[in-house]
Amino acid sequence: MPLKAHLLIVDDDANTLASLARAFRLAGHEATVCDSASKALELAKAQRFDLIMSDVVMPGKDGLSLLEDLKKDGVSTPVVMMSGQAHIEMAVRATRLGALDFLEKPISSDKLLLTVENALKLQRLEIENRQLRQRLGKHEIVGRGEAMRRVMAQIERVAASESRVCILGETGTGKELVARTVHERSARSADPFVTLNCAAVPGELIESELFGHEKGSFTGASMRHVGKFEQADQGTIFLDEIGDMPLSMQAKLLRVLEEGEVERVGGDKPVAVNVRVIVATHRDLEARVREEKFRQDLFHRVYVFPLQLPPLRERREDIPALVEHFAAQVCNQNAWKPVTFSPEAIKALQSHSWPGNVRELRNMIERLMLLSTDSQVDLATVQATMPSPASGGSPAVVTMSSGPLASRVQSFEREVILAELKRSNQNMTLAAKTLGLERSHLYKKAEQLGIDLRALRRERESQD
Repeated sequence: MPLKAHLLIVDDDANTLASLARAFRLAGHEATVCDSASKALELAKAQRFDLIMSDVVMPGKDGLSLLEDLKKDGVSTPVVMMSGQAHIEMAVRATRLGALDFLEKPISSDKLLLTVENALKLQRLEIENRQLRQRLGKHEIVGRGEAMRRVMAQIERVAASESRVCILGETGTGKELVARTVHERSARSADPFVTLNCAAVPGELIESELFGHEKGSFTGASMRHVGKFEQADQGTIFLDEIGDMPLSMQAKLLRVLEEGEVERVGGDKPVAVNVRVIVATHRDLEARVREEKFRQDLFHRVYVFPLQLPPLRERREDIPALVEHFAAQVCNQNAWKPVTFSPEAIKALQSHSWPGNVRELRNMIERLMLLSTDSQVDLATVQATMPSPASGGSPAVVTMSSGPLASRVQSFEREVILAELKRSNQNMTLAAKTLGLERSHLYKKAEQLGIDLRALRRERESQD
């Protein structure tokens, strides 16, 4: 299938602009034309182009100066230079300034179209290589149980559409992995998959991260920045923890979803984007709407196809396959000989509640393999490493509550975290590491379970 492009053609000769634009449009490309370097710079900053083709010799600012200005302003669009007065020094300078190619006029239509095709292929290869580097060491969805079979069936169904997906599940259940799988099985799989964790970006910076900013738009903006939406154009953007997005930002995101265009911070022209949006959260979005912490109109925009991921404690039958998968992954990353887990060790892992879900299990597998002195991790190593009511170095015995399953699980998680905080002397970093959680996630989990960390700290200080 031939690649199609949006081209910007820059030349001071009207006949040249007309003939080039006609040739490209007949080949199925979209062409925008302008007759000066200054106009080209403004267009390149305001719109997204796949390729810029510019004459070198023009009145006022020439094509080489345009190259320098594009680089200075952070415009990364590849540029092909053209000239009817070409000489070797000019071509060398253009190449040093970053030109992708240098063509001597007059240029045949076949040569022009071949140059564009090669430039687009090169750009596509660079994107694919970048995505492969990002995915190096990542894992696929592993699960043979009924719960994960249902999830995979839903992924297959929704991936073939353009519907927005809202992935729900506890921290560590693999929401980003599911979003990436939806993207890879969609018609957009050859285009970018771009992610942003809304909870990890300060409120004052999230607009710039999503929509980009112009040079000088605020203190520290030393160059133009292309936001996540523009980076994901024609592909997929994954907004993780959207339930933590500030209300003021939710209104701006809603406009982008409705209009299909973004406006960079400090910019005065909208930029059209074609992006599939997948969101995820560990929060109850409907409850957030009732609490007026999440906009109802945005909720209806993103909550088109909810996809609920089960916690690991509800899919224990997948743990043997996950252990085998993670063990092989750790061995490959460290160039180790294969390490296996004894049946007794796997049974012990299956009996754990895994409050940190698959992420916690993955961290525990690596820890057990580091501590094991044999080619097989045995039950004794698991019992000595993983706190549990049956092991010697365990936290206080957790009592079993009564009531619905959800409330029992929350009660169990609460007591496990309280016991670990007590054992670590309120050291959140140590407690998070022992539980296999990120420190920020432990804070969120404690808040979710109603654990007053300040009160615990004051109690400890009074005892000291």
